[in-house]
Amino acid sequence: MSKLKGLLLTEGLHGMISQVEGLAKALDLDFFHEKVELNSFWNLIPPNLTPVSKFVFKNKIEKEFDIIISCGRKSVIPSIYLKKNSNKKIINIHIQNPKVSIDNFDYIVSPEHDNLNGHNVINSKGAIHYLTLDEIESEKNYLESKLEKNKDIITLILGGPTNYYDYSNENIIRIFSLVNKHLIEQNLQLILIPSNRTPKETITFAKEYFNKSRLIIDNVDKRAYLSSLALSKYIVVTCDSSSMISEAALTGKPVYVAMIPPRRNDKRFNKFRSLFKELNIIKELSEDLTSWNYESLNETYRVASIIKDKIK
Repeated sequence: MSKLKGLLLTEGLHGMISQVEGLAKALDLDFFHEKVELNSFWNLIPPNLTPVSKFVFKNKIEKEFDIIISCGRKSVIPSIYLKKNSNKKIINIHIQNPKVSIDNFDYIVSPEHDNLNGHNVINSKGAIHYLTLDEIESEKNYLESKLEKNKDIITLILGGPTNYYDYSNENIIRIFSLVNKHLIEQNLQLILIPSNRTPKETITFAKEYFNKSRLIIDNVDKRAYLSSLALSKYIVVTCDSSSMISEAALTGKPVYVAMIPPRRNDKRFNKFRSLFKELNIIKELSEDLTSWNYESLNETYRVASIIKDKIK
């Protein structure tokens, strides 16, 4: 029996791609990606005020598909339009709150901290994602030869500036200072992993700040990211990325969140972090560094199992 074909619609950001691809893999789809491009005027209009029409988006999708998995504001209207105007029955799944009637979708996958509920809503603890433990373990050797032997590793995963969090020199120095303190006191070595949003100047500064026992990855490198997760004893993720904190939670290893003072109300992020603290997954990065255990969090496959049962 051939696999169902999946169309993945996102705005092209790592966190969104990770979520749609992770669900597609867990559903065992034969999938392809489409980066949504809206016509200029409609980039400024929220989905609930946007007509469900082809003139809203530029994409011409010619491949066949059975299931649409979308994530992000720009993908909402294209998903609804493509479902309604297909010549066959299409299942559409949206990840995150679409900010339109939930009845436009067969299923919505929304994190608990978004407070979205409904007959077709499946709540996840944190963000679903595309990582698997097998994939992480398979890349363990990728960075191993570049590291000192017989030293435990702390990995620092950087997000980037957002409307909520500022990557000012003051904020970055505070994080780097705490990490460096633990490097020295516990004789650790550092792997620094950037994301798509990490400013180049932050990476350059890291190379100057951490002058020994460190491996700074210059560019976005998925293999290096996976390898660092496999090799680390401690994982530190900046607070701006719920998706990368959720990915780190798959490892079952101690995950520390490097806090940045918010410049606007970050209630949703706080609720997410509170949930992960209750699950004993995260602690805030501070003067203390300890180890603890928790059950690996694999929400992607739990959510996929629920959807599979419903669409059999």
